[in-house]
Amino acid sequence: MRSERAERFEEHALGRPYHAALVDLKSRSHPHSHRDYYEVMAVVAGDGEQLVSQADGPEVHQPLHPGDLVLVRPIDHHTIVGALRFYNIAFPAAGWRTFVGLAGIDPGTGILPPLVRLSEDRGAHACAVALDRFHEAPRQADLIRFWCEVLDLLAPATEEPERPSGIPDWLVTATAAMSQEEHLREGVPRLRELAHVSDAHLARSVRRYYGTTPTEFVADVRLRRAATLLATTTRTVADIAYACGFTSASYFTRRFHEAHGASPRRFRAAARDAFVPL
Repeated sequence: MRSERAERFEEHALGRPYHAALVDLKSRSHPHSHRDYYEVMAVVAGDGEQLVSQADGPEVHQPLHPGDLVLVRPIDHHTIVGALRFYNIAFPAAGWRTFVGLAGIDPGTGILPPLVRLSEDRGAHACAVALDRFHEAPRQADLIRFWCEVLDLLAPATEEPERPSGIPDWLVTATAAMSQEEHLREGVPRLRELAHVSDAHLARSVRRYYGTTPTEFVADVRLRRAATLLATTTRTVADIAYACGFTSASYFTRRFHEAHGASPRRFRAAARDAFVPL
């Protein structure tokens, strides 16, 4: 059995749309996987390798050199080895899947994490801009701008420049709309209305393309929206709970603590400290 930790996005992002860092690795990172997020790595100096596998499959070694741009997916169990300096940009899996569905290109469908070697510093530059914006109270628009840049760079890693994931337009549209509070308050019934398909078809499609159930998908979007509101507004916990579709403040507090390991008030305090530029 694997012993590495499955990390959650909000443990790092604290209500922000993405997390960004410039990492100086001396020898080896701890082995881990991502429960609900992707990350982009852009190597700027040093040499090393990524040890990566999926489920109970064999471990594969991916060499890493300056100029490499890598997309690490939730299915990847990985460890970084070597003396490396690299940018690391992490973002929610649900948002990325909706984005690549709209774009019609998904570079993350192969056996290994997609890796491209760039002759110029385009990948590092895109990450550096994202890092600068991250220290200045980042917006969702900053993340979308970053996605547009890295998707263009990662596209050569996609063997078929079509929509390999096959996410249907109706599902992309419905899941994207669920980020609006008016839809979040109504939950799965509203997702079903927006999708215009049967319960069974919706459940099969969400499971196939997002790896979860409609109920858990909506719960995840609600909790991420709540985290953003806690970090960026002064609205009360009760108001945020209602806005995001939770039946009571106490139920919201329990679900939020289960997801993020902290009460909404403690999370808000930590998030406000995290917004101070370093």
